[in-house]
Amino acid sequence: MSQRVPDATQTATAPALVFAFEARMQVGPPLDVGPVPGGRRRIIPILGGTFEGPGLKGLVLPGGADWQIVRADGFGELDTRYTLQTDDGKLIYVQNAGIRHASPEVTAQLMAGQPVDPSLVYFRTVPKFETSSPELTWLMRSIFVGTGERYPADVLMRFWKLE
Repeated sequence: MSQRVPDATQTATAPALVFAFEARMQVGPPLDVGPVPGGRRRIIPILGGTFEGPGLKGLVLPGGADWQIVRADGFGELDTRYTLQTDDGKLIYVQNAGIRHASPEVTAQLMAGQPVDPSLVYFRTVPKFETSSPELTWLMRSIFVGTGERYPADVLMRFWKLE
């Protein structure tokens, strides 16, 4: 006799999100490579910053960058890579892929380095973390999502662990 599979609409529950940490990164002026086959290539250097969350705190080290492709319709594909250093010296490599889009007017303001209301911009990411620290392996054994806010001289990222 076959066993009936339960109806997913009646048994499925959404996984919870648990706040992991936030990072505030100072950024330099964009290096505008110009039009390339996928859109306009921009490279935004990460100059440094800080991060903090429950049981996790430290510095965003200088030397990272966000390699962006911004399409003609303003849709941005983000590929951001940088390194975190905890207060006790442990290193965490971050590769943060994401998307960002807004109305054409808001996108023009962002591209010009002008301040915009973050609620007008869809800015979401899926980060991956690498570390050799045994205490931080939880970062590599979970899925995270991020939200971002772009300001003229910095970016605020918040990360949540998917339970």
